[in-house]
Amino acid sequence: MSFLGKSMATLVMAGALIASLAGCSPGTASDASSNSPGTGPTGSITVFAAASLKSTFTQLADNFEASHPGTTVHLSFAGSSDLVTQITAGAPADVFASADTKNMSKLQDAGLVAGTPVDFATNTLQIAVPPSNPASITSFADLARPGLKLVICASQVPCGAATKAVEESAGVTLAPVSEESSVTDVLGKVTSGEADAGLVYVTDVLAAGDKAKGIEFPESSAAVNTYPIATMATSKNKELADAFIASATGPEGRKVLAAAGFGNPRG
Repeated sequence: MSFLGKSMATLVMAGALIASLAGCSPGTASDASSNSPGTGPTGSITVFAAASLKSTFTQLADNFEASHPGTTVHLSFAGSSDLVTQITAGAPADVFASADTKNMSKLQDAGLVAGTPVDFATNTLQIAVPPSNPASITSFADLARPGLKLVICASQVPCGAATKAVEESAGVTLAPVSEESSVTDVLGKVTSGEADAGLVYVTDVLAAGDKAKGIEFPESSAAVNTYPIATMATSKNKELADAFIASATGPEGRKVLAAAGFGNPRG
């Protein structure tokens, strides 16, 4: 073979080798596109959540947005019964997280829940008092003392229904000076000094830090609230709503909830 022929053969072989290596390279265009970010659900969703979930769901939403670029989670907090009223009236909620199963069932009965709700947390009542505990509260029975400024949740709110269940189980009749529409309102009256005591959740006392003192009482075991979460049937972004629920109920979500004092769901 002539020198020119050998040179041409060498060039052809080199070209083939380069093409072969390029096809096996992890940086090819086809590989890059299949693993590129942004292939998951994007857009925005609105999450309606019980007032007792405010701090945890704010953190969960921040974590979700950080790990899912191109998404936005709008949050709306209130008493579960108030949120159900808003949703049944047409409020554009994509996800609903309730502080009890009763209020979630109302939306299921109305055909407003997509799929089956997931139980993701439990919560228990605790007595909240100002840091100095001016009324010297030490037990659930103390809450029935005459002249005590006690604040509880209204009966239609999950924390109020739990309070009623504990009252009946313990055989103690309470005479609150006010009944609030959310557990955060009850806690607010305690931390502001307007109330001597209030019945809230363990998680609310923890969230209050040094603004309130929590008093455990054995009768609270008569009413452990289970928290369910579900995608709404009217959601316009069910894929993103389902992804948020998967995150909130998964390992990372459970870590956030456990750190706030929530228990794992039963079963």
